[in-house]
Amino acid sequence: MTTAGHELTEQASALLILGRVDEAKAMLAKRLAQDPEDVRAWSQLGRCHEQLKEYEQAVEATGAALAIDPEYVNALIIRTYALRRLRRTDESLAAAQEAVRLAPHYWQSYMALAEALNAWQPRWPEVLAAAQEAVRLGPEETGAYGSLWKAALLNGRSDLVDLAVRETLRIDPNDAWALSQQAEKQLAAPGMKPKQRAEVYASALAADPASDRMRLGLDRAVFQMLRRTRWLAVLSLVLAGAAIDLFPSDGEAKELPLPLGIRVYVLALIGVIWALGAWWRYRKLRAGVQLSVRSLLRRMFWARLVLVQAVLGTLCAVAIAAVPWTGRGVPQVLFWVGLVPTLLTIWFDRPRTRQA
Repeated sequence: MTTAGHELTEQASALLILGRVDEAKAMLAKRLAQDPEDVRAWSQLGRCHEQLKEYEQAVEATGAALAIDPEYVNALIIRTYALRRLRRTDESLAAAQEAVRLAPHYWQSYMALAEALNAWQPRWPEVLAAAQEAVRLGPEETGAYGSLWKAALLNGRSDLVDLAVRETLRIDPNDAWALSQQAEKQLAAPGMKPKQRAEVYASALAADPASDRMRLGLDRAVFQMLRRTRWLAVLSLVLAGAAIDLFPSDGEAKELPLPLGIRVYVLALIGVIWALGAWWRYRKLRAGVQLSVRSLLRRMFWARLVLVQAVLGTLCAVAIAAVPWTGRGVPQVLFWVGLVPTLLTIWFDRPRTRQA
């Protein structure tokens, strides 16, 4: 093996760690054109194919590696996963068992064995035993705890499910998978408000920006927060209507126009409602949620509609309170213009919270 060839294989391995699989694949092909006997290059090429879900090619590449060195454990491990995806379960198990035989103190051998064994439900207790052995041999390896998590789910061991997530975050506090699992558990708790859900989704999304599930969940929570702003408009309308006594009973009514002091007081209360109910809450949101609010308003018609309605209802309330009306006809029209469409869409757009 030439030094240049060895460097190409090392560079390809580094690219794999960075997730640049296509570049690693091209570099390994170049290396193997120079030296078809580079067993590590064949094994890493198999890993590239496996990560790209090219499982047949992964089996071929690891087969080439094992033809050169039948005891190359990493090739056996990669081959286990590829065969498992192809549902060639007996061959997958045989490859994993051979990896364990050759490297009984290597945590990834037992992780591969756990993966191969989970094809048979009666053997799920063996899956858990293999995963626990992987953790024992690799107590500081996040992959081992990922294997334990899957095995614990199969066997109904919620205590080990939680343990796997906690230990993964202990080792790597920014692990995207563990943060998403932690988020799912928090979101399953009863009584979570939209703001709290948005914060949890934003935290998970910061670790895994490619997670469509977390992004959709964040959009849904943000949309629910935007929907609630319309209740601020409704409250403003009710306050303005009560101040001007829009619908007097028994012929008794306040004298119009209202004094300037009362009108200013009502306007100030409307301002307080929006300052506390919208602006102050928005300012307290983490940056990721604030960005999501702006993004959703750009992308989603219903998000813009609910905000427009909240603004329209509030403007109607401001007009009712600010203008020195001498009669109640026009203020009543403004009241219903602001209130009826808002209440109708509060009811009508409920399904949109599931489509945000």
